[in-house]
Amino acid sequence: MAAWTWRFEKSDGTEVQPAVEPEEFTTQGDAESWIGEVWKDLLAGGADQVFLFEDSTQIYGPMSLHAEPE
Repeated sequence: MAAWTWRFEKSDGTEVQPAVEPEEFTTQGDAESWIGEVWKDLLAGGADQVFLFEDSTQIYGPMSLHAEPE
């Protein structure tokens, strides 16, 4: 079974430890729901962007955690 994981980075690409420890996700939807709930905490904890992986395959990223300007 695939494991879906997030990588957390500063805007310069330096990996950072997330402020909220992610669980192991079994579906992309679960992983995306989680990031939708905790992104503000992750941002406050020093992460600027995230990448989503299925096992070792990058699915997408970098995805900014900063809200789009209105």
